[in-house]
Amino acid sequence: MAKRLLIVEDAEDICSTMMDLLETEGYEVKGVANGLEALRHLESTGALPDLILLDLMMPEMDGFTFRAEQRKRPRLANIPVLVMTAAADPQAKAKELGAQGILKKPFRDIETILDSIETFC
Repeated sequence: MAKRLLIVEDAEDICSTMMDLLETEGYEVKGVANGLEALRHLESTGALPDLILLDLMMPEMDGFTFRAEQRKRPRLANIPVLVMTAAADPQAKAKELGAQGILKKPFRDIETILDSIETFC
């Protein structure tokens, strides 16, 4: 059975490229544009993702607010998160959010993305 991923990313080109790439690798992928859409999706789906790839800077609901809301909901709290960020200190951001790891933007190579996903998924 394919592992399920949720990509929470407001940059449409990044989201669609990652979705295409990860689907090619055999993952079942859903993409949403912000944290609010992510919460709505998670609360309405029966099949929760195995991993969330979370951008931090987004309109409507940023990654920080999404993660705080995710952690308050028992059904969603234990879904692992990889933070996607261009922040200067990504390790600190990931730790602050209780995320399992980071994917540093701009993405350098597909192998790094796939290795990170495999580690936590």
